[in-house]
Amino acid sequence: MSINNIKTDHYSIPLPVVLSDSMHGDMASFELMTIRIENSNGVQGLGYTYTLGAGAKGIHSVMRDDMAPFLLGKDEARIEQIWKSLWWKLHYAGRGGLAIHALSAVDIALWDLMGKQVGMPLWRLLGGADPKIKAYAGGIDLMFTEEELLAQTEKNLSSGFRAIKMKVGRDNLEEDVARIAAMRKHLGKNFPLMVDANMRWTVDEAIRAARAFREFDLVWLEEPTIPEDYSGHNRILVEGGVPISAGENLHTIYDFQHMLQANGVSYIEPDVSNCGGITVWMKVAKLAEAKNLPVTSHGVHDIHVHLLGAVPNASYLEVHGFGLERFILEPLVVKDGFALAGEAPGHGIDFNWDGLGIHTSS
Repeated sequence: MSINNIKTDHYSIPLPVVLSDSMHGDMASFELMTIRIENSNGVQGLGYTYTLGAGAKGIHSVMRDDMAPFLLGKDEARIEQIWKSLWWKLHYAGRGGLAIHALSAVDIALWDLMGKQVGMPLWRLLGGADPKIKAYAGGIDLMFTEEELLAQTEKNLSSGFRAIKMKVGRDNLEEDVARIAAMRKHLGKNFPLMVDANMRWTVDEAIRAARAFREFDLVWLEEPTIPEDYSGHNRILVEGGVPISAGENLHTIYDFQHMLQANGVSYIEPDVSNCGGITVWMKVAKLAEAKNLPVTSHGVHDIHVHLLGAVPNASYLEVHGFGLERFILEPLVVKDGFALAGEAPGHGIDFNWDGLGIHTSS
């Protein structure tokens, strides 16, 4: 068997409401880049990645112009070989930038294709630990009023969530503290609550914030400072006194290795759409397991539910605000705090392509 047909697409996806965080500001839409890889048996694998707008055309171009011609004729089952070849093909110009987003989408498509070819869901194909995963609702709600924040929380609770994440990183730390206090009061003492600063602070500012948040018994404080400051993450964890989660902006396996060696996190958080795909995500999970640490996820929850279901050190699945539920024929369901990885071959995602609103294709 070999790869004999490839189709890449680029879509702009409007969000139902404008969302905000401390680093990216207001977000009204996001960009989705997809790739469909078909083998000589007519079996097709789907991969995708996303951005907040900037770089989307470049990622699509890398997939279409640099990767697709290379993939044609290759044995689609040799995923590690393909991954390594594409990594070095784009290494000088890419590494952790646009190229790793494109490579992530290709790798996801290849694993989806393999799952469909052998008739197994990804979570079983990759290890089959436990398909039932704790899930939390990832709010992108920094500029919501307190009333809007609590109303969103009630909606998430009624949708089956039993863990919530909210945004922090306002200009005034006291406002963050007041909003967390309101959420903790609303949710109750033992309800799992996470907060996410989206890289907003310096290390010293993050330590000050973490100390102010201690009383609220948080599951974690996410991305308190820039991702490249590994030793700074360790300082925040040790001196701030709250668990730390980070990793969604780490884009190579070596980045994750540095973070783990620095003891910078309590929860490592790879994003399959930008870390190099399923191949790298699974390696990161194993690095964390060797450190006796749990792995969580960021974004693309319809794929991550399978990856967390495959590993023994899974923690929470983030159900992200940039969801594609409107365009997926059988979207993820959360019930009583848990999401369940399905039994359909591959990752089981099937888009309503006509509803996506195409920009560019090939």
